[in-house]
Amino acid sequence: MPLALVMIFLLLMTAFGSVKDAAVVFSGVPLALTGGVAALALRDIPLSISAGVGFIALSGIAVLDGIVMVSFIRRLHAQGIEIEQAIVDGALSRLRPVLLIALVAALGYLPMALNTGAGAVVQRPLATVVIGGIISSTLLTLLVLPALYRLFHGATSNPAAGSPR
Repeated sequence: MPLALVMIFLLLMTAFGSVKDAAVVFSGVPLALTGGVAALALRDIPLSISAGVGFIALSGIAVLDGIVMVSFIRRLHAQGIEIEQAIVDGALSRLRPVLLIALVAALGYLPMALNTGAGAVVQRPLATVVIGGIISSTLLTLLVLPALYRLFHGATSNPAAGSPR
């Protein structure tokens, strides 16, 4: 699990070319993991290898949500839009895609989470982790990630203009 998280962060740094943006996107992972642990506790399911695999899948989904949001905000800011307006416009226009990513993933795992037949011992922890983590991760992506982006990039220059604002 730690190796998977390090690899995710390195891939984010490569994709964005920025440690700040990689850190903002990666911030979705801890809250997603917290949601996964809470979901396991609520369903009284012990931590297992299957749940660990779920945490790795969940990390990927959480990062995908963050990438969708941050890349759009960066694009708007690079086009010359002030950082505050780029964050607001980016968050509002990426609301539907982020919700759809979460909804599709959660609904896809729902049959596994409710399974009681053969293989349920393996499927339920994995699906529970993913669904619980998606709920918390989506909230972070929609509410906290734009604020973190503003905090990390508050006094940065406009990439399109090349001078500080």
